[in-house]
Amino acid sequence: MARKVIIDSDMGTDDAVAICLALFDPRLDVIAITACEGSVTTEQANQNLQAIIGLVDPDKYPRLGCATNAENAPPIDSRFLYGDDGLGNSGFEVSRLQHAHPSEKLLHDCIKANPNDVTIVCLGPLTNVARAFQRDPTLEELVSRLIITGGSLNGIGNITAAAEFNMYFDPQSAQQVFQSRTTKSIIPLDVTRRVTFGLDFHDQLPDESSRVGWFLRQILPNAYRTFRRHFGLEAITLNDAIGLMALLEPELFQFQEMSGNVETAGELTRGMTIFDRRGLPDTINNLEVAIDANREALLQYVSDQLTLAGNATT
Repeated sequence: MARKVIIDSDMGTDDAVAICLALFDPRLDVIAITACEGSVTTEQANQNLQAIIGLVDPDKYPRLGCATNAENAPPIDSRFLYGDDGLGNSGFEVSRLQHAHPSEKLLHDCIKANPNDVTIVCLGPLTNVARAFQRDPTLEELVSRLIITGGSLNGIGNITAAAEFNMYFDPQSAQQVFQSRTTKSIIPLDVTRRVTFGLDFHDQLPDESSRVGWFLRQILPNAYRTFRRHFGLEAITLNDAIGLMALLEPELFQFQEMSGNVETAGELTRGMTIFDRRGLPDTINNLEVAIDANREALLQYVSDQLTLAGNATT
């Protein structure tokens, strides 16, 4: 039986790839997709959510949750990475979402309706999950598992010297979720940045005659240009796609139980993820952390799964 999944995402390019993987994998039943503010504004995240679902047009439509503004969001601008719209400046025109619930309410309703049966895949800041837990503290023990893409095990960030973007954007929510009673797995930058997708991956994308292939070929070229211009790389990272693979193919990852927390107030360390690895006897581990992964196998699995998605939308 397919696993019930909610995808919580800030709707950038790598999020879109992960969503395409999830929507057409027969092992998953994507019951909802919830938008959050992060790599793009609240309004843009909601628009991108509608664009992704409308353009790839899955046979079974998930319920959609709208992003609302995060509190104390930092003044950061990540548009240089994936374009002004977060989807490679593709300029998709879509109708506005009508009668959609706020993301945290949809999370609450779906979990309550499917207790202990829903995995939440967190691809953006943890704002929505934290708000859902605040709304109803009993939810913490009703979620089957959280798969969290973000953080850094070695303390090297990608938005500041010490912090990964998702944790930096809303560290208070991240800290609350880390300290929750929910079973949690985190896929940090240390693992996701090792898996790079070269131009050969782009050449292997589904054909433009498929909806998924056409969509991906609209949004990914800008990412390749950006990574070459800003980082001098002929390859891109797709952190969120790798995060999703931790749910689909967990045997490709090596995990270790750890005690983790998130810095909320540091002038230089806001959003830094802290893992206590001293091995003290009274340490209480609260999550499992991916510390390694099979790079070649992950590259092949992502490519193969996108081919299946393309075939499903021809």
